[in-house]
Amino acid sequence: MTTERTTPPLPDIEALSRNASLLVEEFGRAASRYMKPVGTPDALPVEAVEPPEEVKDVVRTLGTVAETWLSDPKRTVEAQTKLSEAFITLWGSTWQRLQGETAAPVAQPEPKDNRFAHAEWSTNPIFDFIKQSYLITSRWAEGLVEDAEGIDEHTRHKAQFYLRQITGALSPSNFVMTNPELIRHTLKENGANLVRGMKMLAEDIEAGKGQLRVRQTDPSAGFEVGVNVAVTPGEVVFRNDLMELIQYAPTTDTVLKRPFLIVPPWINKFYILDLNPSKSLIAWMVSQGLTVFCISWVNPDARHADKDFESYMREGIESAIDAIGVATGESEVAAAGYCVGGTLLAVTLAMQAATGNKRIKSATFLTTQVDFTHAGDLKVFADEDQIRLIESRMEKRGYLEGTGMATAFNMLRPNDLIWSYVVNNYVKGQSPMPFDLLYWNADSTRMPAANHSFYLRNCYLNNTLAQGKMILGNVRLDLKKVKIPIFNLATKEDHIAPALSVFEGSSKFGGPVDYVLAGSGHIAGVVNPPSKPKYGFWTGGPAKGKFEDWLAAAIETKGSWWPYWFQWLEHQAPARVPARIPGEAGLASLGPAPGTYVRMKA
Repeated sequence: MTTERTTPPLPDIEALSRNASLLVEEFGRAASRYMKPVGTPDALPVEAVEPPEEVKDVVRTLGTVAETWLSDPKRTVEAQTKLSEAFITLWGSTWQRLQGETAAPVAQPEPKDNRFAHAEWSTNPIFDFIKQSYLITSRWAEGLVEDAEGIDEHTRHKAQFYLRQITGALSPSNFVMTNPELIRHTLKENGANLVRGMKMLAEDIEAGKGQLRVRQTDPSAGFEVGVNVAVTPGEVVFRNDLMELIQYAPTTDTVLKRPFLIVPPWINKFYILDLNPSKSLIAWMVSQGLTVFCISWVNPDARHADKDFESYMREGIESAIDAIGVATGESEVAAAGYCVGGTLLAVTLAMQAATGNKRIKSATFLTTQVDFTHAGDLKVFADEDQIRLIESRMEKRGYLEGTGMATAFNMLRPNDLIWSYVVNNYVKGQSPMPFDLLYWNADSTRMPAANHSFYLRNCYLNNTLAQGKMILGNVRLDLKKVKIPIFNLATKEDHIAPALSVFEGSSKFGGPVDYVLAGSGHIAGVVNPPSKPKYGFWTGGPAKGKFEDWLAAAIETKGSWWPYWFQWLEHQAPARVPARIPGEAGLASLGPAPGTYVRMKA
């Protein structure tokens, strides 16, 4: 990294003036779309233009933290002194640098923090001062939350989460005048980047029907379900109000006799497991000789308001197993559930164990929680007040808008999934790179009111499944009665189903559980094909004792976890039969994969 500082290019004054006028025009368009009066056909509903309850909760939560400090003047003075001392040290080191001397930094970004990667954040003393001032202040505020006395852990957790959103938004890297890279970029383009950015901002507000939906991939890239994503060949062989069942075409002469059912989450669409041929878990499973069936959930609307968790079990998993029996003649299946689809699968296993209907003979859980004690930052949205607010909104429509969940997931990593795109799109004026995974991420789904309410209350709020207290269809569910072999995959950097949470959930089952920890996070750790593996995985026997001890003793294996898992699965039932052709047995084809439900937009 060079320490030489160069002067920003001088702008073309005429072009800069012209772009300034265009910027004002584009700002007017964006503002008029955002402020579009209620009552027009595509305007926001009334509750969306009222002061949001979420903001009130932020103020209440951070106010609680502030009160604990203000109630103890001595500790308050100590905290203020600590901040003052850090800034005095920073002033001294900055003065040294302005005199041409070297000085050690007072605060440095985390190694993975790319916001301050541009050289001038370090080489230019002024911008280095801005950067360190921000880091000192934000870390000091984080310390206030961490060290606040007399508050419950849920309030502390919420305060930490809300503070991350605020500090992420206020980062100097987000603003033209405090970011050296953006200053150079704007002067080089004579402000044309800001005009393009404001135009994209107006387009994204338009796409969000008055709410900003930050684009994460190039909308002109041409991604289309069934054309260049979700392209593994197969047929829809069953359909009801909640799901379509896809049977994939074989690519081997023989297949394992026991068919395989995939239960994806309904919070997102199933094709995260079938993005493209090079990284499709579904296509790879087919290539290993599995008869693969996958549920594709409907994108619900008001008609599905009363579809609850039991409906998803009965009309989803149970109906799928019935259909698989007709299609293959087999009464037993192996199954996998991803995220909340795995939670539903665990509930189904407990129901089958309670009723003696044990048709699922082995289960694979992909980043799935059954014990929500350590469920991570999403618990911020799942206290009684927050759930009542969500329920009141769902009651008016019969469902939760898909954008709500998408925003919540993005807030788990705001610097990577929100502010980096805000800067790239609306300040640099650049369209984001085309990326199939982020196209999928933006292809949001709604949630039926009854289902989502049950999930929030029984899992995140009251954790009834882990405690053996969940009641479904007048049956009390006990995971300890589930004795079948289980493969339980967690990922090391998961913000949605933390590795610790999945680890502790393993002990809730009554049979053998193979806990495996993959590298990366909730998606990349799962979608890690053997042909291009980016991460390894860890194995260490039963998930017993403390997670830290298990991880310390675990064995790391380079490459994808997929082959290790398939060996585990094949060991359960190695018998093979001639390959099965979708639509040629007991169930006729209703149309080619990926079907019609996956194409329904929120």
